[in-house]
Amino acid sequence: MKKLGWWARSAGVFQYTGRAVALVWGTSRRLTLALALTTLVAGLLPAAIAWVGKSIVDGVLLASETGLEADRWAALGWIAAELLLVGTAAGLQRGLDVTMALLRAQLGHRVNVMILEKALTLQLEHFEDPELYDQMTRARREASSRPLSLVRRSFGLLRNLIALVTYGALLLQLSAWAVLVLFAAAVPAFVAETRFAGEAFRIFRWRTPETRQQHYLEVVVAREDFAKEVKLLQLGPTMVQRYRDIFERLYAEDRNLALRRGGWGYGLGLLSTLALYGAYAWIATLTTLGRLTLGQMTMYLLVFKQGQSAFAKLLRDVGGMYEDNLYLSNLYEFLEQEVPEAAGGLAEGPCPGDGLRFEEVTFAYPGSEAPALKDVSLHIPMGTRLALVGHNGSGKTTLVKLLTRLYTPSSGRVLLDGLDLRDWDADALHRRIGVIFQDFVKYQFTVGENIGVGDVRHLEDQDRQALAAEKGMADTFLERLPKGLQTQLGRWFKGGRELSIGQWQKVALSRAFMREEADVLVLDEPTAAMDAEAEAQVFERFRALTEKQLAILISHRFSTVRMADRIVVLDGGEVREDGTHDTLMAADGTYARLFTMQAEGYR
Repeated sequence: MKKLGWWARSAGVFQYTGRAVALVWGTSRRLTLALALTTLVAGLLPAAIAWVGKSIVDGVLLASETGLEADRWAALGWIAAELLLVGTAAGLQRGLDVTMALLRAQLGHRVNVMILEKALTLQLEHFEDPELYDQMTRARREASSRPLSLVRRSFGLLRNLIALVTYGALLLQLSAWAVLVLFAAAVPAFVAETRFAGEAFRIFRWRTPETRQQHYLEVVVAREDFAKEVKLLQLGPTMVQRYRDIFERLYAEDRNLALRRGGWGYGLGLLSTLALYGAYAWIATLTTLGRLTLGQMTMYLLVFKQGQSAFAKLLRDVGGMYEDNLYLSNLYEFLEQEVPEAAGGLAEGPCPGDGLRFEEVTFAYPGSEAPALKDVSLHIPMGTRLALVGHNGSGKTTLVKLLTRLYTPSSGRVLLDGLDLRDWDADALHRRIGVIFQDFVKYQFTVGENIGVGDVRHLEDQDRQALAAEKGMADTFLERLPKGLQTQLGRWFKGGRELSIGQWQKVALSRAFMREEADVLVLDEPTAAMDAEAEAQVFERFRALTEKQLAILISHRFSTVRMADRIVVLDGGEVREDGTHDTLMAADGTYARLFTMQAEGYR
């Protein structure tokens, strides 16, 4: 990111201000109006208090000279007026604080929801893109508070402008030079603020990958699913040292910026202080010469001091608005991430029962030149139980991602019931498919909810959960859990119970059976952690329950694979063999060799 010039920075001050105001207004109109009203009134009060202060001093002097009771009461009246104004100012400040606190909570929630809703629209390829993760991280870190900060500074800018107009009107009675000195004295601080705000933002953007690495190291050291390996492999000290090393690099940048920002801020701020005390000396001299009353001197000193403070705050708000706009660019950069809209909207295909077809499908992952699948053509009719076999990296899971439309082929097409998956309505398509991925998610929910997420429309339907648990054979251990389906799983929350990997796989299998409409079932290594007897029971049950459904099984256990009606061998992203167990064994090719090697291991 290139450094911005002064004019570019000035233009950037208001780039996102309108959008931030609209965002805050949409969050709470009442609180935004309250913020605007209290800000405007607060801008009028300081000059009024200064003018009343002058009247108090002059009134007291007059009363001491005349000794008249009326003059004493007049002086006391001015004191009462100042008390009322000061009390009003204090009340307004409290009102501002309360309004800001309420808006901050509501706005932070709203922006985070906007980020999460945007994340739901992203494709799988976006989540596998490190640059997008950096973009999302930047958006979440500070953008939830920056819109309110920008609006607050905008109102503060208006309040200080109002105060400066009233201060200027009072100072013009003294001299136009006083107004010029007042404005000029605050400029150096503004220059320092805008210069270093841009630099701080550039550092913030550059270091996003490092901060994500720090977060990941925190997860590795502190999460229960990493704890066993971290302890047994004695990884803890190494991970903590990496965490320290990243901090030291980041801290060095922060320290350098803080020292330069502090040094320049002090030096330029000293110029403002000299201007202030020069004005003090001038006003004091005029008073000693009898050209100003003590009340006027008091007022002008107060007005000059508060005016300089207001002008400095105004310029600081401008600098802060520039910084807020920079940070808001992260939020809108993420929210405006282009996501291609799904073109499909159909809920059924022209050839019901035709099943799945892969027609010369080639696919390469983003950023990779070598295709993960190459010219794959397959027809899998409904009622077929197909097993996919091949070495790791042969393209088995990629094929599953394509048939579930998590990815779109680079060339060729995938059809369900004669209709290209791109033309299907996404919800209708996904209701037709039940999937268990090898890296299925272990939700920190109850057992029932872990099963129920298979069909979120029935997340709370315990009868349906129980039926799915029976189909997935999770009922065999449910009765031993303290609360059955209501048992909390995981260790994140109080009372949570942990399951064995084999039990978790049965929960995941049950999750697939939650979708009663699903007539395409995909099981990616569903029994890898089960013993041979449990695996055999699962697949006998699976065969009985999928007589009319299309079932795709990925497994490295050939005792399971041979139960399939049809076996496809993938190698290097291409279909090498296709047939039944008997025909492939007779062909004496890759499948026969792998089956024989595994069978030898059991002898």
